[in-house]
Amino acid sequence: MSSNSDKTTKAISPGNGPVAVTGASGYIGSWIVQDMLEQGYQVRACVRNALIPEKVDHLLAMKQAGYRGVLELHEADLQVAGSYDNAFKDCSAVIHTGAAVGYNKESPQEVYDGCFTEVGHVLDSAMKSGALKRFIFTSSFAAVGHPRPKGYVFTEKDWCGDNEEAYRGAWSEDNIAMNRDIAYAKAKARTEKMIYAAAANAGSFEAMAILPLHVVGPLMCANHDQGWSWQNCIKFMLRGKSYVKSKGGRMLWNMVDVRDTARAHRLCAESTLAGNGSRYILSAMDRSGEMFTYQLQAALAGLFPGIATVGGEEMSGDQPVQLTHDGPRAYALLAKQELGLDGYAIEDTLRATGDSYLQLNLLHT
Repeated sequence: MSSNSDKTTKAISPGNGPVAVTGASGYIGSWIVQDMLEQGYQVRACVRNALIPEKVDHLLAMKQAGYRGVLELHEADLQVAGSYDNAFKDCSAVIHTGAAVGYNKESPQEVYDGCFTEVGHVLDSAMKSGALKRFIFTSSFAAVGHPRPKGYVFTEKDWCGDNEEAYRGAWSEDNIAMNRDIAYAKAKARTEKMIYAAAANAGSFEAMAILPLHVVGPLMCANHDQGWSWQNCIKFMLRGKSYVKSKGGRMLWNMVDVRDTARAHRLCAESTLAGNGSRYILSAMDRSGEMFTYQLQAALAGLFPGIATVGGEEMSGDQPVQLTHDGPRAYALLAKQELGLDGYAIEDTLRATGDSYLQLNLLHT
């Protein structure tokens, strides 16, 4: 959904200078760092504390991996204005993945502040770069999804505030401090609109967003096994536990590989088709990436025959006890068309997810 008619735009390449990645120790951020190093970029990986081995050792190992690019580790804190100034100096692009998503017992207000209020600190530092061409924001499908009938296919034209009457009063400012999901969705959508407006006003750089849905795929380190994350839910299914994030375990999983999600951020920075305000849903590449929980359970059982029991949803024989709402349906079509993203097959993604848990010895109960 490119909104910029100038197709020469401000696309970057390794020759344009350093690129900074916030949240670089995280699940998506780490794969972005590796992908950009593979492509020859000078990457400034920003973390809150560079002295915590379980969060940075896998990044430091990239220095010895023989990649074409060069890695620098920088400390910066999302909550502290100006802390990114040094890391962002002379950067041609800033990829902002850092956020509070609620997996570490943050309150709804802390989630909102970490995903919106404090992004202003990051953007202010980015605009001081002196060389900024692209600001890429890791948004979320939460900024897109809203109540719709079964089978509705969401696109980048959808926003979470659409169809507001269907929320039955829950979609309110008062509920930001009360409801994590509303806080998260509102924060992501508002951040997108804020950065697009800031870029349009400045005229010197372009802002765009990647909107992942259910991100799964290989973990680089044990710290990527964040509680309640989608990959963590698969871990518990492989332990034989029921999926408990939704009622009765019933959900339509709409999955994208973490490596594709990472690559899409770089492709967005490099794209001559993307422009200010472009946003790209990262979800299933095709219908094969959509599975109800019982189907995902069967797929995992087939991929890992050595695991005696794979958990999932409530079943009656080989059929689910109750039907699941047919949604959210969405596809990474625009990312494929405009960014040239060529995704992993879902079987490869699920196999790599389980294999990484086995290699990290995280499937023991």
